[in-house]
This record gives sequence, C-alpha cells and structure tokens, in this order.
Amino acid sequence: MRKITKIVHLLLGALLVGTLAACSSGLPPLSSAPVAETTPVYRIAAGDQLQIYVAGHSDLSTTVPVGPDGRISIPLVQGIDAEGKTPSQLAKDIEKSLSHYVRNPDVTVIVRSFNSSFSNEVRVIGQAVKPQAIPYSKGMTLLDALTAVGGLTPYAAGNRAELIRRIDGKEKVYQVYLGSLLNGDMKDNAPLRPGDVIVIPQKLF
Repeated sequence: MRKITKIVHLLLGALLVGTLAACSSGLPPLSSAPVAETTPVYRIAAGDQLQIYVAGHSDLSTTVPVGPDGRISIPLVQGIDAEGKTPSQLAKDIEKSLSHYVRNPDVTVIVRSFNSSFSNEVRVIGQAVKPQAIPYSKGMTLLDALTAVGGLTPYAAGNRAELIRRIDGKEKVYQVYLGSLLNGDMKDNAPLRPGDVIVIPQKLF
C-alpha cells in the first residue's frame, strides 16, 4: 500500500513540474496573435455613382457620377479626382476642398452603383497580378477569373477576398477563399455572374 502511495505521489509531482514548465514557456495566448490581413476596400472607378453627404449641409449633399476622366464635381468644388481612391480617401479630399468654404466639413462618400458598362463583365480589383474587367462568359467560375488576371500577387490575402454581387437591386458581399482555390480546393470554385466584383485585399506585414 505504501509503495502504491509513493508511486501516486511521484506521478503527481511529475505532473506538477510539467504544468509549471508549460506555464513558464512564454508562449502568448492565441487570442493575442497578430492579425496578418487587412479588410478589403473598394476603389472608385469611372462611371460609378457616388452619394456625397455633407453633414448639416443638405445644399452641398448630392449624388454624382464619376466622369470618364475619373473626376467628380459637387457644389462649390469642381474637378475632384475620384478614380482609384477609396470612399474614405475621397471623403477626406472633399473635406479639404470644402474647408475653404465650410467650417470643419464632415463628408461621407457612398458608392451607390458600379459602372453600368461592367454589367456584362466580371471585375477583379486589388492584389491580382493584372487587375482588370473580364468579359463574362456562360459558366465562368472564380478559377476562370483568377486565371484571366494572372493569379494573385505575393502580397495578396487570398482567403480574405470578397465577392460583391447585386441581387434584387441590393449589393451582397460574400467571402471567397481564393488562396485555398489556387491550392486545389475546388469546393471554393464558385460560379460567377455578370457584374460580379472580386476584391482582393493585401496582407499586413
């Protein structure tokens, strides 16, 4: 009986030592691991319809198209470069321009509709090798679109990409796993529709 008790004590001691060693290993909790990827953002293109809202100034708030030259004009400010900017970047530029006429302007920019010329195309933007608009063909899939744009850049966060699709007049956003798809996981090879927009974000290093 004493022998059994001694063995139990030895086992408990070994377990305690192992537990203390694990606690002192310095490994951070998983929840503190850095996030390696950014949230994807949409960049404005010629032909997009933008809603410009200036807080407290309904006379300056308006909805405008982005011209073929990539610019917009709003009350008090003409010829603002919009193409290639995110809505938040454009809002800050408009605030800077309006500050000559309005005290502390607060501007919000919302993309109300994408360029209608893309209605028969699939648009790939962000971290693709050759981001572009691709003519839609019947049966086109995500893999077809990725092949057409040359795949992903080394900086792409493929598994955080988003597919933006208009359904019944409303835009829906779906997460798509392009990294897994390019690694052979064909269950991620979703069918595409005309007018789809694929947004590929960049990793955060």
